[in-house]
Amino acid sequence: MLGHNGGPSVAEGKAWRVHCWRVARAALLPTLPIEVLRTRVKRAKDLGLEYKTYASVRASTGHDVVAFLFSSNALRVTALKPVLPQARANKLASLEAGRLALAVAMPPALIMAANPDHLDEAHAAPPPFACFAEARIALRAALGRTPSDRVILIGDTGLERDWLDPGRLAAYLTAERYFGG
Repeated sequence: MLGHNGGPSVAEGKAWRVHCWRVARAALLPTLPIEVLRTRVKRAKDLGLEYKTYASVRASTGHDVVAFLFSSNALRVTALKPVLPQARANKLASLEAGRLALAVAMPPALIMAANPDHLDEAHAAPPPFACFAEARIALRAALGRTPSDRVILIGDTGLERDWLDPGRLAAYLTAERYFGG
């Protein structure tokens, strides 16, 4: 039939179609050599991520994670208390990737002055309820030359989750999921 993709016909049973598509999907996925798998498990650990999360990001973007973009809310810093809590400072100190901060309702210089050993840069976060274009401009300024599809956003609010699309970022994780409860 013209335009048919060669899959199972609709006339055949649903179980057979599901089986055929499952086999075809499995054939598309590569089987990684054990050395590559071990390297990726180690990389996930170096990034402070569960392997499943790391593999998901890597599969969806086709790239390794090179940096994290943390909101000041996720870092648990404020203008009155700009120093990172010890547990979060320890996790950032061991992180083998870029560590960028987005200052929400506080000056970025304050975060950097209080945490120079734990963060690489700090920038102003997009304003609350910013339109798509405003958010994109603020996030692009924070990332500089870093490819956005290699950056994971760690946030703490629904408004921060909304930065994922304008920033064209690789993934969004909640602070609780990344830093633990």
